[in-house]
Amino acid sequence: MRTVEETVQARLILSPHRSVRLRVVLSYLREDPLAVRMAFPAEFSLDEAEEGPDGEDIVWVFARQLLSAGIELPAGVGDVHVRPTPGRSTMVELRTPEGTALLRFDTGDLRRFLWRSRLLVPEGEEHLHLDSDRALAQLLG
Repeated sequence: MRTVEETVQARLILSPHRSVRLRVVLSYLREDPLAVRMAFPAEFSLDEAEEGPDGEDIVWVFARQLLSAGIELPAGVGDVHVRPTPGRSTMVELRTPEGTALLRFDTGDLRRFLWRSRLLVPEGEEHLHLDSDRALAQLLG
């Protein structure tokens, strides 16, 4: 197995009293062992220019460690912030120049996804799966 993928439900918080349910696909690739991906339906994009061709999902990529840390304590700098909330939820805040999206996840769903990703690549062993030549080519490409 080279990929962990899980579809979960989240709530997009629109206001203090209004939210909408959406499908989020979480994925983890052995070839990119430091990152997780969250894919959202294109209709939830803050910017029409972000929307992929033919309405493809919008994908956010950020550190697996950020997601793991944010389940326990507030974490994040820059565009992605993760924090626990009272009860069994975790908030993920995604910031763009066009606005901020606040999503509430069931913490159990995130823990299960992270557990499965650690079966594929244990924390602390990510360096064993890095392909530095490919990463450099992508960076310069």
